Amino acid sequence: MAASKPQVKVVVAGLTKRFGDVVAVNNVSFEIMENEFFSLLGPSGCGKTTTLRCVAGLESADEGRIEVGGRVVYASAQGINVPANHRSIGMVFQNYAVWPHMSVFDNIAYPLKVAGLRQQEIRNRVERVLAMLAMEGLEDRMPNQLSGGQQQRVALGRALAMNPQVLLLDEPLSNLDAKLREMMRVELKRIQKETGIPILYVTHDQTEALAMSDRIAVMSGGVIHQLGRPEEIYNQPRTPFVLDFIGVVNYIPCRIALSADGGARILLPDGQEAVVGTVAGTAAAAHGAGQLGVRPEDIDLLDPVGAPAGTVKGEVEFRSFLGSTYEYRVRVGELALRVQTGKNVHFREGARVAVKINHGHFLAAETGATGQRAS
Repeated sequence: MAASKPQVKVVVAGLTKRFGDVVAVNNVSFEIMENEFFSLLGPSGCGKTTTLRCVAGLESADEGRIEVGGRVVYASAQGINVPANHRSIGMVFQNYAVWPHMSVFDNIAYPLKVAGLRQQEIRNRVERVLAMLAMEGLEDRMPNQLSGGQQQRVALGRALAMNPQVLLLDEPLSNLDAKLREMMRVELKRIQKETGIPILYVTHDQTEALAMSDRIAVMSGGVIHQLGRPEEIYNQPRTPFVLDFIGVVNYIPCRIALSADGGARILLPDGQEAVVGTVAGTAAAAHGAGQLGVRPEDIDLLDPVGAPAGTVKGEVEFRSFLGSTYEYRVRVGELALRVQTGKNVHFREGARVAVKINHGHFLAAETGATGQRAS
């Protein structure tokens, strides 16, 4: 039997929001499927939080259409604008908004009491949420007796207790330390898979979005630059902004000539010629001047003695140990390249090396890039 087609749980179509003369969200459209973890990713001021607040009903959009669970909650053409408390959404804010005068139990139970549920139903739901969040035995504690991670779980539990059609999370991990943030990433994914509730997640943290999301919409200037799976966003960026914003990139000025096998030969400013294993983004110019964007992990450092053809000469300037990897700064002519290798690659500072470029993303000269060139 063929698997049933996933249902669309959230529809955002042609969403536009202005603040005076500033267009904060400009004709944004996307859909979120059932059981999906969907992230809006971008720098501060890109429009991601405003988009989320429009979905929540905390901001009134100027144009567009929003559906939640198959129901229209906003439509500018029809004059529909359902209040936030009637949109069947759960919301977790950046600062958690846990009530300091209420116990864990009462914080989670509060929206259920406001909704008029019976006492036994309230208790059943709170106990179910506490078990899901691994917080049994903490129901009588006050917020000042909880860690930051526990307070965050209380806020999450309060949102989940209402059985929402969609859960909206606005940078909920930004106030946690690195170790706790990593732990909560795993917990959020577990809870999302366990409940099946789709999540609309807002973050500026690229690692967070890549690690947690089923799909990501990368935003800047109020528009979506690219929407796709994390692997697509990282490995196949469609615009210079996405290439530059997601991860670290070396920009190498060069002239390029493509080969039939999908690779290329590039001529560097110092006259050295390098062979690049695979090149993306070359549709605009098979031959010509531009920049090659190369991620640090797409460069290999080799012993110059017996190095294969197509490598270029470099010298190690700095080396940093990052735990599971080494990061090198390698001088190639006038260029300084960041290179990331495994722990089994060892070159001392000042060592001569052969630099092998495995993959790059070519930007024709007229395209430009938002990042800094290797220097």
